[in-house]
Amino acid sequence: MDFELTDDQIALSDGIRDLCQGRFDIDTVRGLADCGGVDRRLWGELADTGVFSLMVPEEYGGVGLGWAEAGLVFEQLGRALVPGPLVGTLLAAGVIDDAVVGFIERPIGPALVEYPDVIDALLVLDEGGVWRVDAAELSFDAAHSVDPLTPVGRVAELPQGEAVDGCYGWANRAVFLCSALQVGLATGARELAVAYAQERQQFGKPIGQFQAVKHKCADMYSREEVARAALYYAGCVMDATLGPGLPANPGDYLYFEGCTINLGDARGDSEHQVMVRAISGARILAAEAADHNGKDCVQVHGGMGFTWEIDAHLYLKRAWALTPCFGSLDEHAERIAAMV
Repeated sequence: MDFELTDDQIALSDGIRDLCQGRFDIDTVRGLADCGGVDRRLWGELADTGVFSLMVPEEYGGVGLGWAEAGLVFEQLGRALVPGPLVGTLLAAGVIDDAVVGFIERPIGPALVEYPDVIDALLVLDEGGVWRVDAAELSFDAAHSVDPLTPVGRVAELPQGEAVDGCYGWANRAVFLCSALQVGLATGARELAVAYAQERQQFGKPIGQFQAVKHKCADMYSREEVARAALYYAGCVMDATLGPGLPANPGDYLYFEGCTINLGDARGDSEHQVMVRAISGARILAAEAADHNGKDCVQVHGGMGFTWEIDAHLYLKRAWALTPCFGSLDEHAERIAAMV
């Protein structure tokens, strides 16, 4: 298996990076907090570029690429701090056309729904499958979000919704896409810290020349590269796994308890076990890289790093907002341990 990026994959990644630099500069991203996290015009540009139809076959009007390419695209979206229900909208591309779609696990009791003012529909995952709930059926109460670019609303009780067919494996795919976003966050935080370390002068020279700061930036890069390698491996394994990565009857060993992932993957076939180990491994490394790099970015900036004006907190808060989605890191570690 060749893990080197092809010329087409490099061009795809560079193209999305250029799009984000041109349309989602940091001032624009900060301004999205005033419109619920999503500007319909900019969101439409992402859709027109093919971001959300990446996995839709070409004969159905999509781009027809694989999960490795989806990881590259979402990595760049995370690096640019692009907000919005990116994961749900991509997964729903073949089910709900031209819509902004959220995707959550059904909790026991009230639910926190991201981007309540802009979603057209919400896909809800539970032990029975995936269910579509129209946004008009939801009544939101105000709730506080740790991330200013990820607004949330509280729903007292989620409606059951309408069943969506062909959604086996969506939990794993959502975990993979969240991991890609977090690798991008780790990259963005590291780049911001390095740029500041090269510019900030102390005792007549850049602070990046001081050993403590230099080592911290090196640690950030190491975490980022390890997480990226795990992400790319997971994408390759997902593409190499036949079908959706589940047997004909996934109910034999795929189940959910409450609002947290609890997969009995040890009872699955060996090919599926390799895939879920790769996905959960990437999830742990990507989440830890995004969290630690965000914290180190704040620290490299010193006292300024804790202020609203410095962008470091945006990377850290987005990492915190993504980490609890679709299973905690402990649950993913237990998932891997169960198959060792």
